[in-house]
Amino acid sequence: MNTKTHKGTALITGASSGIGAVYADRLARRGYDLILVARDLQRLDALATELSAKTGRKVTAIKADLTITADLRAIEERLASDSSITMLVNNAGLGATKSLIDSAPADLDALITLNVLALTRLTRAVAPGLVARGNGIIVNISSIVAVAPELLNGTYGGTKAYVLALTHSLHHEIGAKGVQVQAVLPGAISTRFWDRAGLPIANLPSAIVMTADDLVDAALAGLDLGEVVTIPSLPDIADWNRHETSRLALGPNLSRNTPAARYAAS
Repeated sequence: MNTKTHKGTALITGASSGIGAVYADRLARRGYDLILVARDLQRLDALATELSAKTGRKVTAIKADLTITADLRAIEERLASDSSITMLVNNAGLGATKSLIDSAPADLDALITLNVLALTRLTRAVAPGLVARGNGIIVNISSIVAVAPELLNGTYGGTKAYVLALTHSLHHEIGAKGVQVQAVLPGAISTRFWDRAGLPIANLPSAIVMTADDLVDAALAGLDLGEVVTIPSLPDIADWNRHETSRLALGPNLSRNTPAARYAAS
């Protein structure tokens, strides 16, 4: 890809490893300067040095824990004030594999704070500038559990369903104003995510585990196709299209001035 083309700056959260690091590599090769955000500054600095040397792009590393208010506000300020930023990749997130009743409340709080609160505030920080400039991209990393909540901890699934719903709404709100919005729904991806969630990837069948490289390449292909929702593992897009058609068909009857007949008193 032509790294001499300058497409502005992409800010990527959770960029020190896994999916975020692959996004950093691919976007630098596509011509983006980068702002890499994560908690592990040593990893970030190493990645920034490597990518800058390979692609010639400007790469800035920022240490931030997005569950800490001061750190989150600092990244919000950067997104709101830096007019060079043309893309936000909301990749940072926490997972949970224990059941709700077996989970520590503090762990659920952290999960919701990062997956929902931080993602929302960062999106809100960058969106007005992108709209004002009439150009930009927001990528939100959701999960297949957004539409299959029975698979893992319901709190985790709920946060990812929120990300999907936010993306749909944001596309409706600003999609016609020059801002492309995409939700990516990965299945099981071979990253450190699973170790942190308490279920090492080795415990999963290899047939359901995708590499981070394949995931990001597919997600970017979906972005190029203009997809609002990209599910890299789904073989037939017609399955998703039928799901969306059915969902949207509910709309006219979701709010009426009388209860449905089946709820009438007998």
